[in-house]
Amino acid sequence: MDVRRWAAGAAVLLSAGMLANCSQIFGGESGEGVTTAMLVGADGDSANWISHGRTYSEQRFSPLDAVNRDNVGQLGLAWYADMDTARGQEATPIVIDGKLYLTTAWSKVKAFDATTGAKLWEYDPEVPGETGVKACCDVVNRGLAAYGDKLFFGTLDGRLIALDRNTGKPVWEKVTVDQSKSYTITGAPRVIDGKVIIGNGGAEFGVRGFVAAYSADTGEQLWKFFTVPEGGDAKDQPAYLQKAAETWNMDVLGANDAIGGGGTVWDSMAYDPELDLLYIGVGNGSPWNRAYRSPAKDGSGGEGDNLYLSSIVAIRPKTGEYVWHYQTTPGETWDFTATQHIMLADMEIEGKLRKVLMQAPKNGFFYVIDRETGKFISAKPYVSINWATGIDPATGRPIENPEARVDRTGKPALVMPGALGGHNWHPMAFSPTEKLVYIPAFEAGMMYAPESGWKPDKARGFNVGFNLGAGDLPPDGGFRKQVAGTLRGMLVAWDPVAQKPRWTVEHPGPWNGGLLATGGGLVFQGTAGSEFNAYDAANGKKLWSFAAQTGVVAPPVTYTVNGEQYVAVLAGWGGAYAITVDGDLLERKAPVRNISRLLVFKLGGKAQLPAPPASADLPLDPPPSTAPAQVIAVGQTKYARYCAVCHAPGAVGSTVLPDLRRAGALESAATWSAVVHDGALKDRGMASFAGSLSKDEIEAIRAYVIKRANEDKALEAGKKIARR
Repeated sequence: MDVRRWAAGAAVLLSAGMLANCSQIFGGESGEGVTTAMLVGADGDSANWISHGRTYSEQRFSPLDAVNRDNVGQLGLAWYADMDTARGQEATPIVIDGKLYLTTAWSKVKAFDATTGAKLWEYDPEVPGETGVKACCDVVNRGLAAYGDKLFFGTLDGRLIALDRNTGKPVWEKVTVDQSKSYTITGAPRVIDGKVIIGNGGAEFGVRGFVAAYSADTGEQLWKFFTVPEGGDAKDQPAYLQKAAETWNMDVLGANDAIGGGGTVWDSMAYDPELDLLYIGVGNGSPWNRAYRSPAKDGSGGEGDNLYLSSIVAIRPKTGEYVWHYQTTPGETWDFTATQHIMLADMEIEGKLRKVLMQAPKNGFFYVIDRETGKFISAKPYVSINWATGIDPATGRPIENPEARVDRTGKPALVMPGALGGHNWHPMAFSPTEKLVYIPAFEAGMMYAPESGWKPDKARGFNVGFNLGAGDLPPDGGFRKQVAGTLRGMLVAWDPVAQKPRWTVEHPGPWNGGLLATGGGLVFQGTAGSEFNAYDAANGKKLWSFAAQTGVVAPPVTYTVNGEQYVAVLAGWGGAYAITVDGDLLERKAPVRNISRLLVFKLGGKAQLPAPPASADLPLDPPPSTAPAQVIAVGQTKYARYCAVCHAPGAVGSTVLPDLRRAGALESAATWSAVVHDGALKDRGMASFAGSLSKDEIEAIRAYVIKRANEDKALEAGKKIARR
């Protein structure tokens, strides 16, 4: 028998829905559960969504076509479930045999009947609230992995937990990080041949990155792969780290354990079973500013490529052995991570079928590289950039703009993209029919201003080596309007062979949701404008829209039960952009708040969401600003380093976390100190900053927030007068 013809025929049967309910074939309560063979062959299981990207290739394409271009207008809400965490929701659901499993903010897990929405069980790992200050980008979680009869997920405080899939009861738990340091886990694990693989975050705070594998049966650690060398003498480290050490100033890296080097593996992974290669995306440096992380011996700034920061690294999943790497941003100094979605595909390039790996990392270039060897194939900008003019085709290295090299010039520079990138964690999707990659892209520059005399802080706050207050916007409505006008959000349909966009959909602003492509010729995406939309995969025409009542940043999935197709997405505004960007800019682009829900759709669905609750913003009514200018200046500096990461630049808060300009504690120095110094609200995520800030500095921050609140109150009053 022609095996290829048989496989093709089987794929046709599956995509047509003839084997849509595959519980007897693909396991379940009466079978052996999820197996290695099922994960390798997940592309043939159109009924379920059994791993993070549906398949090891992470294409996020489903062949299901019952919902298609012709009938998507009949899509309606089948059911919804309210979440109990009003923070950013970023998870990809897992669907197995008619049951849907997901994680939510604060690392909680829930299970539902995938057709009715009936809650089956829930599990709360009880992450300590004060862990929230260790998270750079909200207390999010991106999902689960399944193997055997277990589900696996990471917690914000660095644990890896295995749950019984049928009951939600914990089977084992493993602490994967040094919890005395600012490590977190927000990404979803992957399982390869019974090994649960998980990374972590924390590079903004001074940690050293790694990824590790654990036994799915017992939780025993099987191997650990560090992404940057340990400081000091590298001769006793593995060969790949000895090679990396040649690209660092090892004297500095070893002199202070608060400079951990960074390189955290906080999100993206993909696996090629044929090559037996696991691909990991490595993050930014710690601190960002290379002049402090790896200074030149002559004091001229930063030096060295600093491997394996901002790299895609291929390793053997059985042993953790290094195979190859490709560095997207050598000597990274702008938080240009390579942790963004990694996708695998086979495609014809210049008349030859190539096994490729594709990525649109933060630095603004879309990369196609050979996944067998790591050799560069091509790269072009998918958003506006100014830090480089292109990629040298001979070396695969960026052709840099010297003025953007702030770690060498020591001078501020407005750089495009900014630290949030041209594309962040939000997953892309690939249509093998259209041969397009769909990118949730955006444009938002950043002012990088090197901080003179910077010192790391092991206790709290961002350890990045830049003055994070340098880009604060003045209380000037006209200027703010101009800045808001420079922010863009786009859905870009990218041709990876031609390296150019085929079409683009403009969104109200940045930070729109992850993507799903389907055999019905559709692309699904949520938006920061509180919509969940379906587009024609061929031309980007909007074919259907649902008012979600909240920003949707998570990626959708699709599945079938008893032959009926469903589309599901976890809605809930939050994440890095929502909490770290000036709240006034957010309001000007797309006013949005968090109403966290799981939304599930089917053709002819008749369910209705309740009316959204009335908005109830606290008034902007601060006490008078009476502190001396020098005290306010100290407060501004300390606020930028320790507070802005959660409460937004310039104290202009958003709707996800408290807007400090409107906080009741602003009225009382004693109450303010009890919260910031004593940790009175630590169980709600506001830990004590006593180890980093003196009481005088904490009071100076209050004085700065009071000043800013009064400035913005006057600005609001001016708007009201102008409207009369």
